[in-house]
Order: sequence, then C-alpha cells, then structure tokens
Amino acid sequence: MIAIENLCKTYDTRFGPRTILDNINFRLERGRNIGILGRNGAGKSTLIRMLSGAERPTSGHIIREMSVSWPLAFGGAFHTHLTGLDNLKFVCRVYGVDYKPLIPFVEDFTELGIYFREPVSSYSMGMVTRLAFALSMAIEFDCFLIDEAMVVGDARFHERCHVELFQKRKDRAFILVTHDANVIKLYCESACVLHKGKLVPFASVDEAYDFYQHIDE
Repeated sequence: MIAIENLCKTYDTRFGPRTILDNINFRLERGRNIGILGRNGAGKSTLIRMLSGAERPTSGHIIREMSVSWPLAFGGAFHTHLTGLDNLKFVCRVYGVDYKPLIPFVEDFTELGIYFREPVSSYSMGMVTRLAFALSMAIEFDCFLIDEAMVVGDARFHERCHVELFQKRKDRAFILVTHDANVIKLYCESACVLHKGKLVPFASVDEAYDFYQHIDE
C-alpha cells in the first residue's frame, strides 16, 4: 500500500508563497493502478517526485508499504561523468541488487551500443531517457511512478516500453500522471483530477474524463 495524507507543497516565489498541492489524500493498494489528470503546471510532476522521495512535502505524510520506483525515465539523478554502465552499478548498489545479470538487458533495451561505456555527459536527451527507463525496468518494484515525460523516442521504442511496463508487469501497481485523458482511459482502472491544488477523485475513468474536459470552460 502507498498512501498520502493531508499532503501540501508550497514554493516561495518573488510574488510570495505559491501552494501547488493543497491538503490532498489518496491510497493505492498493491497491484492496483490510478491515473492522475492535470493541466500543465497543475503539480503532477511535483506529486510524482514527492511520492518517489526525490522531493519533500511542505506538510503531510507519505506512507510506503511497498517498494516504489523513481519517476520512470527520470535521468536527473545520473552521475554524468560516469558511464551508463557505471550508473547501472551505482543504482544496483543503492538497491542491493547484483548488476552483472542486468547488463545484457540494459544494453539490449537502450540500444546505446558503444555509448553504454561512455560518459552520460555525451548522451543526447533521448539516450539519457532510454537509459533511465531501462534501469527502471531492471530493478523490480511493487509500484511504478509514470510521468507523461516517459513517452519519448520512435514508435518502436515506445512499443517496447509499453510491453515491458504494461504487459510484463501488469500485476504491479502504478500511478500515471498526464495531461492526456486518452492515456488514462487506455491504461488506468481509476482516475483523479488534479485541479487548483486539489486532488478530485471519481468513481470511474469516464467521469474523471468528463470533468477534465470541462475545466476552465
């Protein structure tokens, strides 16, 4: 189970404090999934970073009773002076996993070729994202955090991501945040809408979709 209780996030700006997330709550059980819809700037990525532990809330609590991934395809924590292989070793040490059996999968999935053993500072953004997604799949988690920024690369790579995440790991929990309602309808069994700092739950994905479509009309 993963749950957030009375979660708030406020940033200081030159115009004063700005509250992005205002006393939100939700709970996700093992093996279930939820989609969170929100316009650009609604706080979706902020919420995902806090769920992963990369950012702390201003107030409230996050309860994690299952292993939770970092945001999929997030490469911001890479050591850019290290190679892709060295970053794989580092991540595996953090999670207590033997990196050696994972090398063939990561090499094949990323299709980085010789660049797998070159510094990440020489990678394009697409190459960094491929490496980040591959490492996310190499380390097994109970719950995956999926940011809409995951959708990168050509159609073939996109399909490989779909197979690894939504087919091979369909028994895992996941939280998907996006501004694309069609993605939520395709992958999620329940949905909320993040609007004006509040997380609004709905009984069905269709109800969430209808509400989202009429925001700011």
